[in-house]
Amino acid sequence: MTTNAATGPAKNREKSLSPWAIARRKFMKNKLAMISTAFLFIVIILSLLAPTLAPHLSPIPDVAKVNISKMNIAPNGDHLLGTDKSGRDVLTRLLYGGRISLLVGASATALVIFIGTLVGSIAGFFGGAVDSMLMRFTDFVLNFPFLVFVIVLNTILFGIVDGLWVLIGVIGFLSWGGVARIVRSKVLAEKENEYVLAAISIGCSPAKVIVKHLLPNVMSTIIVQATLLFASLIIAESGLSYLGFGVPQEIPSWGNMLAYANEPDVLQGKPWMWMPPALAITLTILSINFIGEGLKDALNPKSLR
Repeated sequence: MTTNAATGPAKNREKSLSPWAIARRKFMKNKLAMISTAFLFIVIILSLLAPTLAPHLSPIPDVAKVNISKMNIAPNGDHLLGTDKSGRDVLTRLLYGGRISLLVGASATALVIFIGTLVGSIAGFFGGAVDSMLMRFTDFVLNFPFLVFVIVLNTILFGIVDGLWVLIGVIGFLSWGGVARIVRSKVLAEKENEYVLAAISIGCSPAKVIVKHLLPNVMSTIIVQATLLFASLIIAESGLSYLGFGVPQEIPSWGNMLAYANEPDVLQGKPWMWMPPALAITLTILSINFIGEGLKDALNPKSLR
């Protein structure tokens, strides 16, 4: 009787928790996701504090300053990760590069989620001709040659608009198609429920039904998609910068650091120039993906974890 009395209130408290509280508990029990969250938090903090930390890490705090007398120095007490071919401190550029790579990934992800959610929710709610028109436009965007568009825009807008924001805009406007399709499918399923039909029957406007009733019930899917997109868009920025079509070369980013070290003698004999950005990209992407998987499990009502 004592055991039942003790477990009864605990079960009642568990049932009284909101779905978000239950998801938070499940996520915090996922050790790999929590370790990844801590690692990503450290990377973000170090990147944000780059202007403060850089002067204490290197005698050359200026990320663009060339110092011929300190070219190709191996890691030592003054330069913890060595210097590159232009005498610039690798650790300083790594921290500043994290700011740019994370900024591009986060900004492009926000733009993708906004456009994809807007298009998908409108298409799913209204259906018919509106749905058909928006989905055909989405198909066009999904089939658009991404790399060609980036090259053309960089060529046309070079020197007119900040290349960093051009890159964010291009990535954002060409990557929302998948999110739009997923949101549309979720809205199509949710709008047949009784609470949505009741809201429509009492005269709620379409915007109010979408914002107050539909989107909160598909938010878990949007959050998971945003997490996974964040990782893929960091990879996109790094790949484009490595090819020379991403972040302008004068701005340090992890992709630019890899591109700058892309020479046989550097790859074979000077690993301190390319290993730090390569490890930063790899570990950051892995941590974001583990966080995404943890959120996917936590927000899945059928998950046992």
